[in-house]
Amino acid sequence: MNIEVTRSAVKSLQDRPHADVLIIGGGINGLATFRDLSLQGVDVALVERHDFVSGASSASSHMVHGGIRYLENGEFRLVQEAVVERNRLIKNAPHYVKPLRTTIPIFSTFSGILAAPYRLLVSHGTGKPKERGAALIKTGLTLYDLFSRDGGAVPRHRFVGAKKSRAEFPQMRDDVKYTATYYDASMHDPERIALDVLADGELLGGEKARAANYVEAVGFKNGETVLRDNLSGKEFNFKADVVLNVSGSWTDLTNESLGNDTQFMGGTKGSHIVLDNPELYAATNGNEIFFEHSDGRIVLIYPFKNRVLVGTTDIDADPAKLTVCTDSEIEYFFDLVKHIFPRIKLEREQIVYTFSGIRPLPKHDDTAPGFVSRDYRIERQQMFGVPVLSLVGGKWTTFRALSEHLADDTLKELDVRRKANTVEMPIGGGRNYPKGDKARTKWIAKHKGDHSANRVEQLLERYGTRAKDIIASLPETETKLSAVPGYTAEELAYLAEHEQVVHLDDMLLRRTHIAFRGGMTDETLQQVTDAIAAPLGWDENRQQAEIERTTEKLRIEQRVILGEPGVAPEPEAAQ
Repeated sequence: MNIEVTRSAVKSLQDRPHADVLIIGGGINGLATFRDLSLQGVDVALVERHDFVSGASSASSHMVHGGIRYLENGEFRLVQEAVVERNRLIKNAPHYVKPLRTTIPIFSTFSGILAAPYRLLVSHGTGKPKERGAALIKTGLTLYDLFSRDGGAVPRHRFVGAKKSRAEFPQMRDDVKYTATYYDASMHDPERIALDVLADGELLGGEKARAANYVEAVGFKNGETVLRDNLSGKEFNFKADVVLNVSGSWTDLTNESLGNDTQFMGGTKGSHIVLDNPELYAATNGNEIFFEHSDGRIVLIYPFKNRVLVGTTDIDADPAKLTVCTDSEIEYFFDLVKHIFPRIKLEREQIVYTFSGIRPLPKHDDTAPGFVSRDYRIERQQMFGVPVLSLVGGKWTTFRALSEHLADDTLKELDVRRKANTVEMPIGGGRNYPKGDKARTKWIAKHKGDHSANRVEQLLERYGTRAKDIIASLPETETKLSAVPGYTAEELAYLAEHEQVVHLDDMLLRRTHIAFRGGMTDETLQQVTDAIAAPLGWDENRQQAEIERTTEKLRIEQRVILGEPGVAPEPEAAQ
């Protein structure tokens, strides 16, 4: 779709084609580094070839976790850092990150059918993993609690026997001997957290902080990066003192496009399905069920937004090829659910959404995917005298600490001192977020204006304290959308105008959770398009093109057929 229009974000890059730092990649790590450098007063620009947070950052398991299973690799530094960052996110982003009760079903005392979610006696993926039982799980959870001792953000773990386990989870397998329950954190809307981080960076940096989606780095000439606006197809040069390659699993491909051959990456694909299955939702009793499947893979069953999220796989993947959840992965997910809840009926028609992404893991040769380190490192190279720093690895939970390290390396290249840090900095709508019923009631009363308290509370839950700007923009009587429950035309129009929405799927998949919850029809797409067409300047031809484009993307990439239950046929490119 070639569109002859210059967006304001792109025009700002074209009008002033230089900055201290150019960040390539608009996933959570790139956006967090953008925020950190903006905080230091650095002139920074960021480009993302698709939409912000549209790669692996939007394909997460919606958890903020310390990574208890990384203990199996002996990655104690990573686990400690992740636990600390988890606790910080609960405090800094309370509108989206909340403690999550997580339960491990255990079927033996010393060894058994299901192992603990880590293997302390197997290091770095060598050898066949041994299954673990209650004794080792207890040891590991005790160690995990120690990493959290100074945070106090989540409760300690608890261990119960068969009788209490069956009472709490009556649908679970009859031979369950113990359940171990501990706390990590849920991430209700990962895409919106990332958008908050982006907005914070733009606010902190003012004119010195510029970010544009659908802009791709396609070359490097005479010390300047060649950028292409993927809407218009127009190319322009951009000069920066330092270039940061933060493009995740595409890092090697990005370096190749810049004329630099690297082999840093070896990402693995992780897929998920979303089920509308009330029986399974109830069976979890509000807990994420986290366990080792019979093949040794750590998997999860997660009640979320009145749906059940099931994941995840860990398969070597090529970022140059289409990444989708395949039929074999769906069969795997059904099998793992049956492994824990054998009496619950599962049908493909209950699948309302699927998603898949490639983790930005380092090259790992013969190491089994599940054992590849989730830690990160920064590789430094030079092109025509310009330092190019490539980020290798990283995970959602540690994005703040990671971006701090990458920003520090960048500041050294610029010979600039750090002015401030992001350790205690609230994220977006988490700033001044009301905690407790009394504080929420007071906030709602202060900002509701002519709107109902229920509507204002809904927006507070959806956007945190950033909701006040949306509330102020809404008319007293909003236009409800029959095919888009919970949203109004005016709310969607606000998002379109203020959050760099370029395509219809940006709104459905990343600015809202409309697609995630399922049940979309042709009318859904039409109503959303009607709501955002005016602020985006779409004529009738563009509107129709967007509906057709999104229908096809949903069918191929999410395997969603509008108005029909179940999943679309698996694309040939994924087979």
